[in-house]
Amino acid sequence: MQYRVLLFDLDGTLLRSDKTISGNTINIINMCRKKGVIIGVSTSRSKKNIMIYLDDLNPEIAITSGGALVHLHDKIIYTANFMIDEVNHLIETARAICGKLCEITVDTLNEHYWNYKIDPQKLDANWGSSIYTDFEDFNLEALKVCVEIHTPVLAQKLKNVFPEYDCIRFSDGDWYKFTKKNATKENAITYLCDYRNISKESIIAFGDDYSDIGMLKLCGIGIAMGNAIQDVKVIADEVIGRNDDDGIADYLMRKFMI
Repeated sequence: MQYRVLLFDLDGTLLRSDKTISGNTINIINMCRKKGVIIGVSTSRSKKNIMIYLDDLNPEIAITSGGALVHLHDKIIYTANFMIDEVNHLIETARAICGKLCEITVDTLNEHYWNYKIDPQKLDANWGSSIYTDFEDFNLEALKVCVEIHTPVLAQKLKNVFPEYDCIRFSDGDWYKFTKKNATKENAITYLCDYRNISKESIIAFGDDYSDIGMLKLCGIGIAMGNAIQDVKVIADEVIGRNDDDGIADYLMRKFMI
């Protein structure tokens, strides 16, 4: 099999714990690119919040907001939006179930909005630019809505109200991602493959968290990081080194004989 595409999740996968990409990993990825391999990222982050990494990586494919937005060579080829009334209904329901002060983020096509009590950039300067809002009279369509819910029972209650949406929890906290039902990484990849005439079997995908499971199962080879959650390791074709230990670079050197 000739593998044509490398598709990387970001947090916990391509990014190290300090939210940087190893220089060695970048060099090895670029060597793969010189062999004709297409480079892509597939992340729950918004497009705006991955810009800080694009100068070094320069991916041809960017699947962002958990699969709700797909760029190919900076051209938008796929979107899955919540309408304004859907966004507001989701926010209002989240506040009614989880508390009026629950923290929420919203990705739109061009911005990332939040109502955090603490500015996320003070916690992590690499997070990227965000716009504070109290979400009162919010009047924008959205790609993704995330809600912090500390009680699993309440999280399930909110999910039950919206069975028509896709909802996945992030393993590193109490955040839950809501997107349209068709806005998943695996659905975005399927659309991309049809659009670009690429076989899913020719993709090697890398991930570490719940939102990566569908992607890893779909692609030709699904790679779990050494630091991945157990659910990801179980379904992966191979488990490699940790994100902090150049696991991706080591694997690519072996796979592509670099």
